[in-house]
Amino acid sequence: MSDAEMKLCGIQEVADLLGITPRTLRFYEDRGLIEPHRVGTARIYTKREIGRMQLILRGKRLGFSLREIQEFLDLYDADPQHLEQMRVLAERCRARIETLEAQRRALDETLEELNAMERQARDRVRAGEKAPAAGRR
Repeated sequence: MSDAEMKLCGIQEVADLLGITPRTLRFYEDRGLIEPHRVGTARIYTKREIGRMQLILRGKRLGFSLREIQEFLDLYDADPQHLEQMRVLAERCRARIETLEAQRRALDETLEELNAMERQARDRVRAGEKAPAAGRR
């Protein structure tokens, strides 16, 4: 058994370690992204599986799809020097950065427009409050 396989943890221990639920671990197992060992009905996680889960969670936090995460994990396993993995990671990061920058520009434009509309609406309310009411005596 290698060093990576020596530390064994149960599902609740791994869930607590990663700040997720056991259901989340089962979800990624069902999708084939992790493969815990089985002892009877118990799931046993190795250091390798915990590392894979950390990569999965980071990928999800950064907005990568499950397909992209799966591809990245497959490359990790296939390339001992991880050069291809790093090349693909750099490409995916660049694409994600470009998407987020475009979203930020769109968000900034929307905020500017909303701020202008809010100012106009408040100005009209103030102007209406200052004007004499029609029909008052």
